[in-house]
Amino acid sequence: MSEFNLETASFKLNPRYQFQWEEAQQCHVLLYPEGLIKLSGSAAEILQRCQAPTTTATLVNELNKAFPGAEGLTDDVNEFLADAQQQVWIVQVSD
Repeated sequence: MSEFNLETASFKLNPRYQFQWEEAQQCHVLLYPEGLIKLSGSAAEILQRCQAPTTTATLVNELNKAFPGAEGLTDDVNEFLADAQQQVWIVQVSD
C-alpha cells in the first residue's frame, strides 16, 4: 500500500481493522484476523474519529474542541497519524 499525504488527503480507519472497546483488556483495541492491538487513551480518541473519512485538519480541530488547552496536540496527532499510516491502520479515501 502506498503512502499518502497526511496534510491534504482524506483518510479513514482501514476496513481490515475493527475499532472497539475490549472489556477484558479494559481499553479500546483494533481487532484484526491475527489478533488485537491495545490502544492508549489518546490513540483511541484519534482512531475513533477516523472511523468515517476525515482529514488531519478536521481531526486536530475536533480534538482541540474536545481537549481545550492540550499542549502539543497538533504535533502529537501528526506523529501518531504518520505511525498509523506506516502500520496501515489508516488508508486514503478515494475521491
